[in-house]
Amino acid sequence: MVTRRALLIAIAAAAGGATAQPRVPDEVAAELPGARLQGSGRMRHFGFLVCDARLWTRPGFDAAGFQRQPLALELQYARALSGVGIAEASLDQMRHVGDVPAAKADGWLAEMSAAFPDVVKGDRITGVLRPRESARFFVNGTFRREIGDPDFADRFFGIWLSPRTSAPSLRRDLIGAST
Repeated sequence: MVTRRALLIAIAAAAGGATAQPRVPDEVAAELPGARLQGSGRMRHFGFLVCDARLWTRPGFDAAGFQRQPLALELQYARALSGVGIAEASLDQMRHVGDVPAAKADGWLAEMSAAFPDVVKGDRITGVLRPRESARFFVNGTFRREIGDPDFADRFFGIWLSPRTSAPSLRRDLIGAST
């Protein structure tokens, strides 16, 4: 006869082995049919949690060629930040990953400042990469802005996905790579 304790242990063990796929956000499902969670991680700055990040892709995603594949990056913020501050930090990170043409930097900063509102804990900004086309941004599931410059889109998503990122462990978590 199975004891209650044995049954509870069996249920706990079965639940521990199951990894349920999180629900695909509505904006991701609409922009990227068939999307699945590629990976997730936490972005920290000087030890403070900035946001939780999730990368949504289609099956067969190849991180080495991320610029050629549609994808969505969802950032859920852990603290209040200004939209202009997010835009400025993003431009700095784009410069870290690679050269940003001076002729484009001011325009990209203005576009990002318009795309990124001030956020509070729990707010989500989701960026969708449309290869060789644009980056689309959603705030808490609502469309906010499209930046129709493929060079911008590649460099923006490179902040997290380029091998030259300033956050290599977060990149590994997002792309699902093992060390």
